[in-house]
Amino acid sequence: MSSRRHGLFFCLCCWLLCPVLSTADNEAVFKDVAEEVGLIFVHFNGMSGQHYFPEMTGAGAALFDFDNDGDLDIYLLQGSMLGPGKTIEDALFPPAATPIVDRLFRNELISNGKSTGKLSFRDVTKQSGLLMTGYGMGVTTGDYNNDGWTDLYVTQYGSNHLLRNNGNGTFSDVTESSHTMDEQWGTSAAFLDYDRDGWLDLYVSNYVDFSVLKNNTCYAKSSRQDYCGPASFIALHDRLFHNLGGGEFEEVSDQLMMNYQAGAGLGVITADFNQDGWIDIYVANDGQANQMWINQKGKKFVNNALYAGTAVNIQGRAEASMGVDVGDFDRDGDPDLFITHLMGETNTLYSNEGRGLFEDRTLFYGLGSSSFPYTTFGTGWLDYDNDGWLDLLVLNGAVTELEPLANKKDPYPLHQPNQLFHNEAGKGFSEANYATSSPLKDSYVSRGAAFGDIDNDGDLDVLILNNNGPAQLLLNLVSKTRDWIGLRLTATKSRRDLPGTEIFLTQAGKKQQWFRTGTDGSYCSANDPRVLFTYPDHPQEKSLQIRWPDGSQETRPLPPASQYTEIRQTDGNY
Repeated sequence: MSSRRHGLFFCLCCWLLCPVLSTADNEAVFKDVAEEVGLIFVHFNGMSGQHYFPEMTGAGAALFDFDNDGDLDIYLLQGSMLGPGKTIEDALFPPAATPIVDRLFRNELISNGKSTGKLSFRDVTKQSGLLMTGYGMGVTTGDYNNDGWTDLYVTQYGSNHLLRNNGNGTFSDVTESSHTMDEQWGTSAAFLDYDRDGWLDLYVSNYVDFSVLKNNTCYAKSSRQDYCGPASFIALHDRLFHNLGGGEFEEVSDQLMMNYQAGAGLGVITADFNQDGWIDIYVANDGQANQMWINQKGKKFVNNALYAGTAVNIQGRAEASMGVDVGDFDRDGDPDLFITHLMGETNTLYSNEGRGLFEDRTLFYGLGSSSFPYTTFGTGWLDYDNDGWLDLLVLNGAVTELEPLANKKDPYPLHQPNQLFHNEAGKGFSEANYATSSPLKDSYVSRGAAFGDIDNDGDLDVLILNNNGPAQLLLNLVSKTRDWIGLRLTATKSRRDLPGTEIFLTQAGKKQQWFRTGTDGSYCSANDPRVLFTYPDHPQEKSLQIRWPDGSQETRPLPPASQYTEIRQTDGNY
């Protein structure tokens, strides 16, 4: 037995017999500032007592700079009532219901090109023309038409929508003209340039074939009626849309995704997992094997998840995968994966062993027993304490009724507290013992989570969409002990953000740490496209190696500390 296997056996014993160690640090990590900064929003899931499946699955949120003023604005998705209509659209709005809409909030931190010094938000939904009704699920962001303004793609239980940013504070629904319509149950989505042609393509994950007209009846162990799981329904086909330029897309799923088999897709993230210079796609499927679509130089995709070690867990079992994020937690210069799962399972950490081969190291790094009592959706890597190592935040909320809450006649017996895990310098993770007043102790049914530097102070904050509850904006309060680097990677001509760009922190040409640009990941949400990390020790010895989405590479010196720096591709053609 190898030393690694001995270590795994030891950790398995610890996982079964010992509690997870907690950090002794009790300082406040986050503060929920949503109400005080004007972010007033309560999600409505249309809960009717019929236990319609979509009621407890949504929704997500987006952090994006829609007005190009240098700070992050917010888009929050809403639900609706569900009823026995003949179609999905009929079911959304029974005659007695009043439609409610998604919300767009403008960040007032920067106004007229100058910092106001005060974080506050203003609801600009009506002015923007984004009066989106329907049963919202997920959202992704990207500049699909290369005009320098960030657009939105919104997934729903029903018809999805591509919303073009007009550059004047308004949006137009171009779904029909762009040919990106999908009337299935959409969840997470991602923009990516899979063929290096300079135009952002679109991957849309779909869930299951649920209908209110054929609502299956499921029961808890107590014999109460409860929500069904995905196994009660047929999984739906995901969609890959190729951007043709000129505002039009073409669906190429069947042509490019070899031997495709539908899974109940909930989470999507894109990265170059095998480090061959071409961006790949990872799909987290609920209760079925996950998929890792390896890009074959823009000509096709091959699902390599089983060979790569990311289809199932270490026991060879498919899990109820929901959220997903990618990050170099062990600082070895390649992307690692973290997937969230159902209560009774464990969340899963896949460590990249090189060239896109992964190993389930969940137990080895102490992330087993801590996740067993919870169902987790949104998640993200973030260095919350500015020590140079990526920590983990997980957002919890059950999908079937929790007996202790149901016995107390709780009106929505699915709520659970969230969790934060501290990275012990790449040796393991410990659950943070945060202050009593921490909003992480609040018990909600948390779903989507978007990560970004909302106040531009050099640390990641978190926007949380709570199902049938208030939105939370968690501001990072940890004092900074080290300087930081903020990067925005943009195109030569359009100055649009370039998702799929890889940044390597190097010393003497050796890669020491991996970062990527992208807004996808977590669960049904869109993140800050900028890259943020701690300023390294001995910066004069280090540099940045950048691999752009078109495959070209260049080396740059470290930019100044404790500020955001825009790096434009030197010789890009878009």
